[in-house]
Amino acid sequence: MSFKIDTLKITPEILSLIAEIDEFKGAWKALGTLAPERLSALRRVATIESVGSSTRIEGSTLSDRDVERLLSNLDIKTFDTRDEQEVVGYAKVMETVFSNFEHIDLTENHIKQFHRDLLAFSSKVERHRGEYKTHPNHVSAFDAEGKEVGVIFETASPFDTPHLMQELIAWTNDAFEEKHLHPLLIVTIFIVVFLEIHPFSDGNGRLSRILTTLLLLRAGYIYVPYSSLESVIEQSKDSYYLALRRTQGTIRTDDPEWNTWVTFFLHSLQQHKRRLEKKIESERIMIGTLPELSLEILELVKERGRITIGEVVTLIGANRNTAKKHLRDLVAANHLAQHGTGKGTWYSRT
Repeated sequence: MSFKIDTLKITPEILSLIAEIDEFKGAWKALGTLAPERLSALRRVATIESVGSSTRIEGSTLSDRDVERLLSNLDIKTFDTRDEQEVVGYAKVMETVFSNFEHIDLTENHIKQFHRDLLAFSSKVERHRGEYKTHPNHVSAFDAEGKEVGVIFETASPFDTPHLMQELIAWTNDAFEEKHLHPLLIVTIFIVVFLEIHPFSDGNGRLSRILTTLLLLRAGYIYVPYSSLESVIEQSKDSYYLALRRTQGTIRTDDPEWNTWVTFFLHSLQQHKRRLEKKIESERIMIGTLPELSLEILELVKERGRITIGEVVTLIGANRNTAKKHLRDLVAANHLAQHGTGKGTWYSRT
């Protein structure tokens, strides 16, 4: 094997992070007893956040609201901008992972298929879909005019990429089977080595986050789709890249420095699960205290992004005065935000 794992130092901080995440994993069966439609709504919101964040990390300019509008109109067969193409491709692969993770082993064929589907709507990279790179793709720095000013990190050569990917996949599958290393550490190491290889000409960052979700789900962390890990990464993007670079540059040396990346990644998983804990608690409080009509209104707002009094009356069949009262109460309780006045009034989630 061309990288060493024995230099990973299992510190008290790493043990504490793993214990906290695993405790939540074990408690999820009790936490996840919300009604199916509530869980479905949580997953839908998290998916929109994940798609938006993962594509923005790579340079997309679409907001979560833009992503939501785009994904609600997927009967369109062509998408004009690269941002739209990347969003739709990412969303479709994520749904494949969520629906079929139990049947998707970690293999070269599956990774290449994910890459092909990820870029399915990107016509400019058609010949690169699902195929390892044929030209170097070192990570470079650029100035304000877009001119390359230097190489930050040298990735694997096109010649070395196939055998390095075979080695990484074999190591990962063996590590899961042998169980000498904690599953979270296996996932963490897989991701940083995958990005160090940078096996494809385009889409490596997005694909790495899809593979993260796949491996976590297959390792039993089935709560992952209900909160956005990609959003956590986006909000700490500078630290993400710094941790990656510090570890990546040492992977093929005699003394790899794993701990910077491992600690960052576990902290991200900790933040991800804490966000979900808060969401679940909010849902429980809401369900325990709100009238049925108020819950229906909130569900509509989650589905549509915004709502008017007229839409509440039409879609739920509520009396107009009753709808107004429930909307006022939801605004007063900080569940909804009111925008505009009079006939132009509309409401969104806070």
